[in-house]
Amino acid sequence: MQFIAPEASLPADALQLPNDADVLARADEIRGHAAVVLHFPKWTDGRAYSQAVLLRGRLRYGGAIHATGEVLADMLPLLRRCGFDAVQMRADQKLETAQRALGWFDTHYQTVPPERSAAVPGVLP
Repeated sequence: MQFIAPEASLPADALQLPNDADVLARADEIRGHAAVVLHFPKWTDGRAYSQAVLLRGRLRYGGAIHATGEVLADMLPLLRRCGFDAVQMRADQKLETAQRALGWFDTHYQTVPPERSAAVPGVLP
């Protein structure tokens, strides 16, 4: 996942959509852009997750999807799972924390094959 600095500009040619936009109704417009920026006005408002899933799943959108707004490090594993490629986190969030959140899920979340589970503490066979 790409990290965009909080003070950096987002790609000028990206289509910026509010989190209440109907992405299915705007499919033709979206397909004409190499990147889409989805906004999280509050970290508790998850509509942009749904938009990303619709873009990747129903529209088979292959361009970049960026998350911006109230994006917290804790959100990164789900953002990646929903199809986001890049994030511009809230200014008070630390890059190291975000990388650690992504790394923990890379190495621990359902990645231990059953034949090795007995060798990993805390994982039941």
